[in-house]
Amino acid sequence: MSRPRSSTKTYAAPAIEKAFHIIDLLAHYPQGALVKEMAAHLGRSVGELFRMVVVLEQSGYLRRSPTTDRYSVTYKILDLAFRATPARNVVRTATPWMRRLVEEVGQSCHFVVANGAHGLVIAREENPGTRGFALRLGAPIDMMQSCSGQVILAFCPPDVADQIVRDIDAVRAEPIDRSLLDERLELIRARGFDQRKSPITFGVTDVSYPIFAFDRELVGALTVPFMELIDGSQRVTVDAVGERLRAAARAISVELGCPED
Repeated sequence: MSRPRSSTKTYAAPAIEKAFHIIDLLAHYPQGALVKEMAAHLGRSVGELFRMVVVLEQSGYLRRSPTTDRYSVTYKILDLAFRATPARNVVRTATPWMRRLVEEVGQSCHFVVANGAHGLVIAREENPGTRGFALRLGAPIDMMQSCSGQVILAFCPPDVADQIVRDIDAVRAEPIDRSLLDERLELIRARGFDQRKSPITFGVTDVSYPIFAFDRELVGALTVPFMELIDGSQRVTVDAVGERLRAAARAISVELGCPED
């Protein structure tokens, strides 16, 4: 008797898996790692990884330091991500408005999209002044705690939000209180945005608005981490920042194809 076929097929591609494991590992080592360190972390032999690392270097995905022999990931990965996904068009559209916004409010801003169980900063503009607070490009964002993450959860389609929450729940030590989360997201939807004290940084109030495209499809969240100075010398109030952020988010959405109301 023949065995029933599985509805889900799995395929093995050891070389490809090995390459992605190397790149994923190095994402946690911005200063780079030696081949022997990679081998130890991945449970592989040095000889097994060496050829793969050299091929990735020759292909432009890794860079070897001439002084330390440590390998690090190059910007080719980021370039491919921008060119192969909608992020490139989003960033190209959002950047002029983000630059105008930081000039107007004297605060930094960043653009976050959903990326599995986390958010991802795909664009950012720093405060043009001498003082400021900004997230780095490519920074992972906690979808449950961050202002950006909850705006994304509030305005994305329910099935997408449910999947994101399941992904988050799978990696959290404590289960998510769905009733409390649903109450919070409903409040954000009613307001049209989110504004609250940063759960991580003292003196920062996060303000975040959703960005939409065609058919009002959610693209991500545009956020200003408003840094309040002790001497009160910031150029605009947090409420004024919210108004200008709302206008910038609306302008970006319209350029991405969202219908004007």
